[in-house]
Amino acid sequence: KLREEQAELEAAVAAGDRTAAAQELGDVLLTLTSIARHLDVPAEMALRDATDRFVGRARRAANVAATRGTALADLAEDERERLWALAKDGD
Repeated sequence: KLREEQAELEAAVAAGDRTAAAQELGDVLLTLTSIARHLDVPAEMALRDATDRFVGRARRAANVAATRGTALADLAEDERERLWALAKDGD
């Protein structure tokens, strides 16, 4: 079901239909909450944990960039991705 909803979201995005994309995104989110329920994982807790990990990674990547004398936003995309991978390894 998730792949089906994802495909519908991708089609709406590709068509440039923001209204349909928003509706399909909602369907994806509902499908994910259903999966969480079946796994007996509180969806809100899982999202909060993922957000906390993301924020931690962003801070670590920004700190590494700062030690190199630059801001994360000023780096080339490949270097940002490299720093992100390093930060992710810190989890």
